[in-house]
Amino acid sequence: MRTELVSIPTDTQALDGAFYEPEGGASAGAVLYFHGNTMNFYVGAARFLPPVLTRLGFACLAFNRRGHDILSTFNSRVAVGGAFQSTAEALADNRYAAEWLAGRGFPSAVVIGHSNGGMLATQHVVDHPDTPALVLLSAGRGGVRTISGGTEKLFAGDRQEELTAQAQALVKAGRGRELLFMPGWWYVISAESFLDRLVTVPDTIALAPRIKCPVLCIRGDKEDRGRYPAEEFQAVAGGRCDVEIVQNCDHFYNGREDTIQSIVSSWLARVLEQSRLG
Repeated sequence: MRTELVSIPTDTQALDGAFYEPEGGASAGAVLYFHGNTMNFYVGAARFLPPVLTRLGFACLAFNRRGHDILSTFNSRVAVGGAFQSTAEALADNRYAAEWLAGRGFPSAVVIGHSNGGMLATQHVVDHPDTPALVLLSAGRGGVRTISGGTEKLFAGDRQEELTAQAQALVKAGRGRELLFMPGWWYVISAESFLDRLVTVPDTIALAPRIKCPVLCIRGDKEDRGRYPAEEFQAVAGGRCDVEIVQNCDHFYNGREDTIQSIVSSWLARVLEQSRLG
């Protein structure tokens, strides 16, 4: 495959990414990859899936949303990154990337999203009903966040009420970009982003009936079924939905990369063939 580092314009900071193309040309179309929360285009499935997808004939775009990583600086000393993200910005970034792909000759791409990227993917596909297929890699439940902790102690853990009050006070005082420490992953967040994340994340299960394209949902057996509800999505999906539970597998697919590659590539090959046969 050929790999090109790309820059995708937005209304503020450009999105960096990698565009992978098969040596013989993209005969199968394109794949648009949405990374997980505070991740980026060069880790996890964004890194290990393109080699197998290009062998199927797909061009692949993996890119950084403006809310990638936790904290960073780009072309100044102004802090940016996942601590400051909003759902609206993330959805806009996905649209910018889709428009960039369309400009390369791929107006409707297969969408693959991991974790938070999967939740964002459900809204993207609802907004782009011509999407040919969707792969949800450990997509979260989404929706209004009523419980933060659970067994994994993510986000605000058992301090959600306390941190919500702190965030509201900071925003009211005009200090919305001030950072709060969280007891769980992803550890640091701005006050305004904290409040945004409580209420704006797409509701994966509520959106499922509106998604008509074929869907593959994957979850590792070490992941919480309630937090990553593949079977619930399947039960209410608006079209074909297949579920794969991968044994001895965590949220990041450590040591199970080959298995994920095989499941995703074989499923997409079958979907493509069935589409050709009508």
